[in-house]
Amino acid sequence: MSWNDRNETLGDIAESGFTLSVNGREVPGVYWEGSKGADRLVLLGHGGTTHKKTEYIIDMAQRLCAQGIAAMAIDGPGHGDRPESDASGEFGDRWSTGGGTQAVLEDWSAALDFIEAEKGTRPTGWWGLSMGTMMGLPVTASEERIKVAVLGLMGTWGPNKEDLKRLAPEVSCPVRFLVQWDDEIVPLDTCLELFGMLGTKKKTLHGNPGEHAAVPVFEIAGSVEYLDRYLR
Repeated sequence: MSWNDRNETLGDIAESGFTLSVNGREVPGVYWEGSKGADRLVLLGHGGTTHKKTEYIIDMAQRLCAQGIAAMAIDGPGHGDRPESDASGEFGDRWSTGGGTQAVLEDWSAALDFIEAEKGTRPTGWWGLSMGTMMGLPVTASEERIKVAVLGLMGTWGPNKEDLKRLAPEVSCPVRFLVQWDDEIVPLDTCLELFGMLGTKKKTLHGNPGEHAAVPVFEIAGSVEYLDRYLR
């Protein structure tokens, strides 16, 4: 487990890559922190067919760092710079080939261990939509270090739907859940069903018109404010 040699900057934000070895899997990741440091951390889960440095993940990292919150992301199963990644493969196949939910739990736990060992222990949250929720709901349910989560654009649907249904009642931290009323990918009724299954007593549903990827900018900004408030 080590930092990569090449680091970059995004204005006053330092971007540092790292690579982990987890049960024989190579897990590429990236960590962002502003020049003034950070006393909180948010894990960012990317969507299906994208990767840890896709445009909206970079945007979220910048928004968080502006609030004094560090951010970290890793490539999900079968995605990004993973050795087993196959950009031409079907989404479900890529997820399964990469190890599915069990690998997600192991990989994110190892990544958080690594960042905490390097940067110290801090209040930690999760932000991830679509496949970011396929990863984030299991992690949030299983990882006591996650204190608040923004999830959404996912339901009792997809290659790990049984895991999502099984683990949703175990989610106990505050959750903001985003849905798109005209979602053409994930059926709306399955999203509402998954929201209803979340075990936490502190959960809010934010619904907006539009298709899967048309989440309003104000919801993105609002989710940063939500994470900031609870992580304080």
